[in-house]
Amino acid sequence: MMKMINESQRVQQSLRNLVGIKQTILLFSILFTVLSFSQQKKWTLQECVAHALEHNITVKQTENSLLINKQDIVAAKGQFLPSISGSTGHSLGIGTQRIDIGETQVIVDRTSNSTRFGVGANQTIFDGFRLTNLYKQSNLNLEINKLELSRIKDDISLNVVNAYLNTLFNRENLETAKAQFDFSQKQLKQVQDLVDAGVQPKANIYDAEATLSRDAQQVTIAENNFNLALLTLSQLLQVPFNGFDVEIIEIDTPSEALLYGDVTPVLNYALNNRSEIKIAEMNIENAELNTEISKGGFLPSVTLGYGFNTNAFYSNIIKNEAAFLDQLNNQKSHSFNLNVNIPIFSRFQNKTAVAKSKIQETNSKLRLDQAKLDLEANIQRAYTDAQAALKAYVAAKKSLTSQELAFNNSKERYDIGNMTAFDLEQARIQFINAQSSLINAKYDFVFKTKVLDFYMGKSLID
Repeated sequence: MMKMINESQRVQQSLRNLVGIKQTILLFSILFTVLSFSQQKKWTLQECVAHALEHNITVKQTENSLLINKQDIVAAKGQFLPSISGSTGHSLGIGTQRIDIGETQVIVDRTSNSTRFGVGANQTIFDGFRLTNLYKQSNLNLEINKLELSRIKDDISLNVVNAYLNTLFNRENLETAKAQFDFSQKQLKQVQDLVDAGVQPKANIYDAEATLSRDAQQVTIAENNFNLALLTLSQLLQVPFNGFDVEIIEIDTPSEALLYGDVTPVLNYALNNRSEIKIAEMNIENAELNTEISKGGFLPSVTLGYGFNTNAFYSNIIKNEAAFLDQLNNQKSHSFNLNVNIPIFSRFQNKTAVAKSKIQETNSKLRLDQAKLDLEANIQRAYTDAQAALKAYVAAKKSLTSQELAFNNSKERYDIGNMTAFDLEQARIQFINAQSSLINAKYDFVFKTKVLDFYMGKSLID
């Protein structure tokens, strides 16, 4: 009997140990989950911009173009150096030959081996300045692509900032929707209590429940918009969407101080410093170099050449030929040549090449004028949009203040029975719309001022 009791105690102790182990594992699982959640990475604006610039495919392609331009410069430098080439060859001849032996001619089998070596060098002395202009052009192309890379990075930074602000905007809208949902829940409870007390009719409960349902729908819509904004930003950064989130930036209340008082400084700075203007100006210089290269076709070209050759010959018929190295030494030859090519008639090729190059010059100048017009139009539009956004923000602030007072007044009247639930709901909807309008106006104005900062060459992430 005592043995059975001891056995039962051991089983119970084992069960308690097993339960304790499970509880410990569960505790560690919960702790790990909480720590993982708390340590989930939240991307800052600076990290988003830096990551986009580092991993963007267009940026990488343009950087590879810079590497190609650098190789073009090396190749252009090499054109000033002489070209040197070596040659070697061996030939084997098999046949018959008629030879004289005394007064008799005999046909014998003949095998011959011939080995030759040669080295040649050519140097361009003058080619109508073509090599010089090609070298200048290769350096100019490198600078153009550097500016193009800078322009691409600026555009990417602006797009990332826009997507980031859009994410913050949708997050704030979501918080507003949740706050309204919480309010509707409290309102439903309050109506329920008043109905239970016999102060209000039961129909008010149905109105409050309908309002709660609409607010729940608005929360769902706001959550979807926020997730879509996060998805857009994650795709722009080329990072997985699962677990992606951003750091919340507290957007200060914007003021007129963010807006430039005059658009002229922005225009002047942009026209003198924007990459697209500098690229257009360099393209004119590039077209002018093409014209000079084409004109070189009318000028003579001068080249200097040098050649060294030697050979050795063996035949089975001749028995006393010199040694291989001796033949190579004895049969050395040197040659020098100076070639002057004077163009007389190129079937109009040079003439048409120059004419087409001059037309390209004119087009390049027109493209510069168009780039300036486009830039000025974009800045004027951005400045006008920023001014309108400021006015919209100021108006939205005033509207929200008025709608908040009206809603609070309506709520007090509703609580004492001087307003219907329908009228209260109308006041609340106007208050919600005023909140959404203010949020939209705030972020719209902030982004519009960021666009002006962009044209002024200021950092977008400060």
